[in-house]
Amino acid sequence: MAHSFISIKKFADEPYSNILGYPKATSRQIRSRINELEKLKIKSVSFTGSTTLGNLAILGKGYVGVVVLVKKGSKQVALKIRRTDSQRNEMKNEVILLKLANSVNVGPKMYVASKNFLVMEYLEGIDISKWVNTLKGIGSAKKLKSTIRNVLEDCYRLDQISLDHGELSNVSKHVIVGKTKSTLIDFESSSTKRRSSNVTSITQAIFIGSGIAKKTQKIYKNPPKEKIIDILKQYKQEKTRVNFEKLLKILKL
Repeated sequence: MAHSFISIKKFADEPYSNILGYPKATSRQIRSRINELEKLKIKSVSFTGSTTLGNLAILGKGYVGVVVLVKKGSKQVALKIRRTDSQRNEMKNEVILLKLANSVNVGPKMYVASKNFLVMEYLEGIDISKWVNTLKGIGSAKKLKSTIRNVLEDCYRLDQISLDHGELSNVSKHVIVGKTKSTLIDFESSSTKRRSSNVTSITQAIFIGSGIAKKTQKIYKNPPKEKIIDILKQYKQEKTRVNFEKLLKILKL
């Protein structure tokens, strides 16, 4: 899909500056941020995506930042802009955590960052709950199983490096499904300081919780919740490949 882009210089003008300095910024802060973007070689920005801020479409919005589509040179990338009201005064911590996730091939690829910005891979796709709604007819169960397995494998790799994503119980906001792959996104609440529970959280969200769990149940028959909970308890005690494979078997993946 072709997106229309405007020059980064226009990002300083209203209404676009409302995104650059969300939720509120002085003209001095806006100018400073434009300079920062120029140093990162960001050329242009496109207002597209499923989230709306004011009257502008964006890729996403969280507690720490808002995400828009930009061009770095000729390459389309995602730009996370630190919110001016964020409790974090720089993006450094998230950069470290995303790099750690990338070290086991999880998450959008991190390219470059500065105090107020994080430039990463642009993922074309939709959130997993919307994607599940698109599944119809022959092959739906196979597609769903393949995607869930990929997501669980990502979670297992994060568990192995003791990086807890922190927000996977809200699966629909943190898994993007594209044409060729699914990706865990948004590592702003991640931590290596607490016990990692990625596999447990996402399994509960997809198979035991409400919302997406009800949808998956309609596409293929899930095992009884008690069985899933029992194997998750084993996995929680020992996050081994053997226990993970047992979970995949129970889930018919």
